[in-house]
Amino acid sequence: MQSVSENPAAITVTELNRRARALLEDGMARVWVVGELSNLARPASGHLYFSLKDDSAQIRCAYFLQRQRGPTTDRSTGSRSGFRDGDRMLAFGRISIYEARGDYQLIVEQLEPAGEGALRRQFEVLKKKLSDEGLFDPARKKALPALPARIGVITSPSGAAIRDILSVLRRRFPGIPVLIYPAAVQGEAAAPELRAALATAVRRNECDVLIISRGGGSLEDLWAFNDEKLARAIAECPIPVVSAVGHEVDFTICDFVADLRAPTPSGAAEIVVPDQAEWRRNFALLARRNAVSMRRHLQDRFQRLDWLSRHLMQCSPAAILARQKDWLRNMRQLLLAAMRHDVGTRVQVLGKLQSRLLHQSPALNVQRQLQRLANNQQRLSTAAAKVVDQSAHRLKLAARGLHTVSPLATLDRGYAIVTDRKSGRILSNAASVAVGDAIEARLATGSIAATVTGKSGE
Repeated sequence: MQSVSENPAAITVTELNRRARALLEDGMARVWVVGELSNLARPASGHLYFSLKDDSAQIRCAYFLQRQRGPTTDRSTGSRSGFRDGDRMLAFGRISIYEARGDYQLIVEQLEPAGEGALRRQFEVLKKKLSDEGLFDPARKKALPALPARIGVITSPSGAAIRDILSVLRRRFPGIPVLIYPAAVQGEAAAPELRAALATAVRRNECDVLIISRGGGSLEDLWAFNDEKLARAIAECPIPVVSAVGHEVDFTICDFVADLRAPTPSGAAEIVVPDQAEWRRNFALLARRNAVSMRRHLQDRFQRLDWLSRHLMQCSPAAILARQKDWLRNMRQLLLAAMRHDVGTRVQVLGKLQSRLLHQSPALNVQRQLQRLANNQQRLSTAAAKVVDQSAHRLKLAARGLHTVSPLATLDRGYAIVTDRKSGRILSNAASVAVGDAIEARLATGSIAATVTGKSGE
């Protein structure tokens, strides 16, 4: 036998188990395995270890705590407690190897009784079919009434579900009447009876909301609520429907097709009616608001009434007459004052006009003109006399000056002015006359006629 150092191709057991595990996990998809439960072990960790076997073989299985979810889980411990050796089970998981011991095993991800497996696959097929048809579409779901006038419950009248629903309704809003449409909720007759009860509720149309409900149970127990005809009847129901089937972890086709799903029957009762205590608080608040609003409204009305009363008093005939009398009295005083002012103004204007008329009278004007004429005549006489005096004085001065330069004055000194008697021309040159011409000599006093007898000095 060669040692490891002599055969380099040899691998360790750990590596062998690791490779085998990788081959199994990567090369084989997750599978469903059916078999009989045996060698069930429940350690303190909460994991489940067991074997699944048939007549010819068996396989080790590990079901870890974090995967243990479903309707058969113990809600107090979180682990599945309803399994026993010898139960026929359906396990879903992946193939692996526990490397430390080299054990070939199935790592379980979902575990359920074998009878439920076929039902669950049937459930998934129907769910997909109805979903594809749009029966689960949120847009087609109807809203619940805020305060229904009457509530209908489709369930078994002797089950725990109806007791829970009635208890919650009495506590939350006892004034709303409840009608029970009895139907079986388990077994072969359950689905037809549920459909008949729903049809009765729709035909009678006496409720504002319907609750279809039952308590918890296995998949087989709840199977009536996965009926396709019932699901379609709920989808076509004109009344809002609340589905409350089983516990919170349980889901049925009714839950998806109903207008609203409640986790439990009690939860459905909580949903369909409001809390009366909250409503009372709201009513009290509304009452207080209404009282405040009413007081304000009354105050406004009282103020309006007071204003109208005063306005009515002001609009009464007596008040109108009194106001008209005051107005007439004021108008009379204003008119008298205006007349007095107008008369005074006219008197002043008349006085001014009389004064102007007197100043512009023809007699007065003639008198003034005569006075002006007399004044002008006097001034003219004075001025004329003054002008005559001044003219006489100036004439006297001029005469004196003229006399000074006058030829006559020269004549007084013995000179004479000789003129041609024929032409009257003054002779100043002897050459201008001829001998024998008649001449005249003017003296200071008188004149002398002569004839030229001779000339000298030419």
